[in-house]
Amino acid sequence: MDKNLDNKGRWRNRAVSFRVSEEEGKLIDECVALSGLTKQDYIIRKLQCRDVIVQGNPRVYKALRNKMEEIYEELKRLENCSEENDELLYTIQVVAATMNGLKGEDE
Repeated sequence: MDKNLDNKGRWRNRAVSFRVSEEEGKLIDECVALSGLTKQDYIIRKLQCRDVIVQGNPRVYKALRNKMEEIYEELKRLENCSEENDELLYTIQVVAATMNGLKGEDE
């Protein structure tokens, strides 16, 4: 098994895995892409109830732009957002929070 040092000098040699649905996996992947972190770092931070602070970089901006294009197309398709669109509404909230955080860096 691969051994890696974390930022505190501890060996990370224990693997943890779990199963998720297709929808849950997609949501996790979207949140990870919008965070700019690795999936491992994102999940560890969330499990430890630590804040995920997004560092703006070209990869994050591209993920945000692509996600906003998807959301825009979906909103054009929908006349009204209803309770049936919980995943879309959650994604909009994540993107908005991320963009608000990045906006503060530019000022």
